[in-house]
Amino acid sequence: MADLRTRAAIWSRGAALPVARGRDAARSSDAMDEGRPSSLTRDIRGSLGLLRVLTKFDIAVLSTFSAGTGYLLAARSLHWQMVVALAGTLLLSCGAGALNEVQEWKSDALMARTRKRPIPAGLITPSGGLLVSLLLLTGGEAVLLLGVGALCALLGAAAVASYNLLYTPLKRVTAFAVVPGSIIGAIPPAIGWVAGGGRLADGGLLALSFFFFVWQIPHFWLLLLKYGDQYEQAGFPTLTQVFSPGQLSRITCVWMMATACSSLLLPLFGVVRSLPSVLALVLCALGLAWASRKLLAAGEGFSPGMAFMQINLFALAVMLACALDPLFTHLP
Repeated sequence: MADLRTRAAIWSRGAALPVARGRDAARSSDAMDEGRPSSLTRDIRGSLGLLRVLTKFDIAVLSTFSAGTGYLLAARSLHWQMVVALAGTLLLSCGAGALNEVQEWKSDALMARTRKRPIPAGLITPSGGLLVSLLLLTGGEAVLLLGVGALCALLGAAAVASYNLLYTPLKRVTAFAVVPGSIIGAIPPAIGWVAGGGRLADGGLLALSFFFFVWQIPHFWLLLLKYGDQYEQAGFPTLTQVFSPGQLSRITCVWMMATACSSLLLPLFGVVRSLPSVLALVLCALGLAWASRKLLAAGEGFSPGMAFMQINLFALAVMLACALDPLFTHLP
């Protein structure tokens, strides 16, 4: 009898094991389903990622930051109009970026850096990219026109024209297209400045826009230098076809030092007034000048990638110092 009871207990436990395993498997499957995004979520993420690349969103955000800097320096305070101005600038910048990818998708397909962009990769058609661009450009112009006025809308249209109608086609003609094309960098701060109540002819705005104009030249130039071989393969004229490595390093040094000096015009013209912001600008300018002096002896060892990072970090630091200036001036 004892033996029969033992066998029955073993049998009952064994019969229960598959049920327990089934429950555990079901719970494990439910947990995996909870942790795994749904197909709809994946589609949304994929679409947003595609739009981010198509519109060059990261670059558009930098342009929007410069517009915000202009607004804060002119208004010296926060207001709802700042949000409107930044939204319009962001939409226009994204639209211009998408239009640029439509204009250059055939060239992008020839370069390793850009061949995975949505249009050359076949993820979206050129007509689809054009539609996205037009929607964003129209929306950006409408926001600026209705929200902050006709002058801001005109400045936005001028920025798009300078990028898509001047710089983009001129890149096919000359390696020096970055010089006239750098007007692009001077306009977003002007949009913010005018939206903040400043006049277009203010000396402070001229100093601010001049800084962003000068900064844009080494910014674009270093990008072209970094990927010079790929641009040549795509049929673009490049600076390496005009200058030797030693000449390029010296010229780049001059532009970087000019950018550092142009930032010091901001306190001279009264754009930046607080002592902390002025000191920050001086220290940043000295730091960039010190870093760029190494290019004089770089010669064949010239590194466009490092210089590109330095010039962009410098611009971010200048924008931060300017944006905080109104706060510092209100401190006791």
